[in-house]
Amino acid sequence: MKTSEFYETKPIGYTDQDNFINCVFEIKTLLSPLELVRYLLSIEKELKRERVIKWGPRTLDLDVLLYDDLITCDEEIIIPHPRMQERLFVLKPLSEIAPYIVHPILNKRVMELEKELSLSQEI
Repeated sequence: MKTSEFYETKPIGYTDQDNFINCVFEIKTLLSPLELVRYLLSIEKELKRERVIKWGPRTLDLDVLLYDDLITCDEEIIIPHPRMQERLFVLKPLSEIAPYIVHPILNKRVMELEKELSLSQEI
């Protein structure tokens, strides 16, 4: 439905690696959240994603940030993404395509979260 611009960002956590390219996109799907995350994991596997170092180098990382206004705490998928509000590299592109979406737990619009975080982080 929508795709943000691409943003080159420095790695966090494990920093001895190349920069990342980040973007977000909006889709429409008939898949449940669990089916969707399993499908995304299958794409990562097909593209040779290996999970060797936490937050380490990877070919691809696909996450579900939000799914309508659902709040879940399933073993395989947590919605909203539990750290999205801490990451400007998520909020900046998300704010670009969905600034008025409300975080279902924090009860703040994405653009508000992005503005607050941009005071303390750079992308």
